[in-house]
Amino acid sequence: MPRVSDRWVSIALSVLLHAALLGALVYGWLLFRRPPRPTPTLAIEARVVDARSVTGAAQPAPPSPPPPESEGPPQPTPEELAQREQQRQQEEAAAQQQLAEQQAAEAAAAEAARREAEQRAAAERKEREAAEAQKRAAEEQQRATEAKEQSEREQELQRDLAAEEQGRRARAGPALAAWQSQIAARINRAWLRPPTARAGIECMLNVTQVPGGEVTEVSIGECNGDQAVRESIEAAVYRASPLPPPPDPDLFDRHLRIDFKPD
Repeated sequence: MPRVSDRWVSIALSVLLHAALLGALVYGWLLFRRPPRPTPTLAIEARVVDARSVTGAAQPAPPSPPPPESEGPPQPTPEELAQREQQRQQEEAAAQQQLAEQQAAEAAAAEAARREAEQRAAAERKEREAAEAQKRAAEEQQRATEAKEQSEREQELQRDLAAEEQGRRARAGPALAAWQSQIAARINRAWLRPPTARAGIECMLNVTQVPGGEVTEVSIGECNGDQAVRESIEAAVYRASPLPPPPDPDLFDRHLRIDFKPD
């Protein structure tokens, strides 16, 4: 297979040969157009003689034919033409193969980019679906928790209402009056009557207790006794602690109002 450098050398030699032939033609044309130099004449006596009357006179030589014109660079041989055609075909085949490889590489890159985009889109879609599912689960759990808390509050409210109603019914009955009478009687037993106490004493006692009947606070409301009577009754309430429990647990109340009327 001929090298590319040999091809360029052949082209350069052909160009130089054509340039030399063109220069020779231009030089010859210039010489042909230049006017001939005048030849000096000599004073010679002569007589005109007919050339035909002179026997054996030398005939003038015919003009010499002009030199053949150059036909240009030699034509390539069939072998060279075949080599050139083969080289051209090989170059075309190589160019087509390179183009095909480039197109195949571009197609493969485009396919890889498409697959990567599809995978990325699928991953993002899965992430969104997972986030939405997690959000829905959290919302459902929140609703279930709120519903449970609401149900518990309603149940507790129902229990409180039922207990309050039961306590109201119990306090409206004779059991509350009987329990308050027991507390008043116990305070009366614990009371140490001062000398200034007179008959017909009546005082309203505000008693605070804790479960178990222990008294934590006592205050005297309306009372017709003097200060000594009031202080003695307050001390009697603390001495009567713990107070007797109610016959019904629903009757228990932390804050009691006892109408104290000692004997």
